[in-house]
Amino acid sequence: MSLTIADVCEVQAQLEASGKAYQIELHDGKIIIMGPSDIVSSFIGIQFGRLLANWVNPRRLGMVFDSSGGFILPNSDLTAPDVAFVSRQRMPRSVRYFAEVVPNLVVEIKSQSDRIPKLQAKLQMYLQQGAEIGILVDPDREWVEVYRPNGSSQGFGNGDILSLPDLLPGWELSISELWPPVFDEE
Repeated sequence: MSLTIADVCEVQAQLEASGKAYQIELHDGKIIIMGPSDIVSSFIGIQFGRLLANWVNPRRLGMVFDSSGGFILPNSDLTAPDVAFVSRQRMPRSVRYFAEVVPNLVVEIKSQSDRIPKLQAKLQMYLQQGAEIGILVDPDREWVEVYRPNGSSQGFGNGDILSLPDLLPGWELSISELWPPVFDEE
């Protein structure tokens, strides 16, 4: 039996009524319940989103979303990337529902329990659905991988600067800014 967005909404309502809050996605007609992220992944998500939004918002280029923003893709999947950017051309007006649009940029951040091949497959699905760029952030290796629809990829480590001139000309991100600070005891 293939489930729908309406089924997702019903399950979400039942979970909320029982006092449970989980993020739910729909992939290939199956409901996927996502648990909370570890705090390192959460920090990186807010950091990436903040640094991107700080550049996008004053230029009115589009909107940046966190992992709570749901997108209905052309294949009827309901997904919520860890960070997403949607250009103003793709979504000139926000809606009070899931966005029926493919983000231009999707970012997936490896949490403690995630496996890299599964995240790579998810990013490839986004690219096949129309995303322009997919980014995988691996906090364990302090490594960022950028994927494009043509099958190319490029890796970035500490000391590198990530730029996306074809999508966000002029935006730059120092990879070392993504990682949580270490506070030494005094």
